[in-house]
Amino acid sequence: MFNQAKSIKTTYTRLAQWYNQIEKSRFKDFNTVANTIYTNYRSTLNYFNNRSTNAAAESFNTKIKAFKVQFIGVKNVEFFLFRLTNIFT
Repeated sequence: MFNQAKSIKTTYTRLAQWYNQIEKSRFKDFNTVANTIYTNYRSTLNYFNNRSTNAAAESFNTKIKAFKVQFIGVKNVEFFLFRLTNIFT
C-alpha cells in the first residue's frame, strides 16, 4: 500500500477500506493491529509528506539504551557522554 500509493488521500482510502474489511471479517487476531492503525492513522499517513520515517532516530535511541545498560552505576556523567559521543559519531 505504502510503496504503490502516490498521495495521502489514496492511502487514506485504502487504509479505511482495509480497516472496514477487518471489522467485517471479525477476525480477532487482527483486532490489535487494526486498533493500532485506527488510533495512529494520522501520524502513519505523515509518511507521505516527504516519504521519510524516524527509523534512524529509533535505531539511535535503541543503541543509546543498550549502551546505558552497560554503564549502570557510572557516576561520572561527563565521561559517559564522552564515551557515547565517541562511539556513536
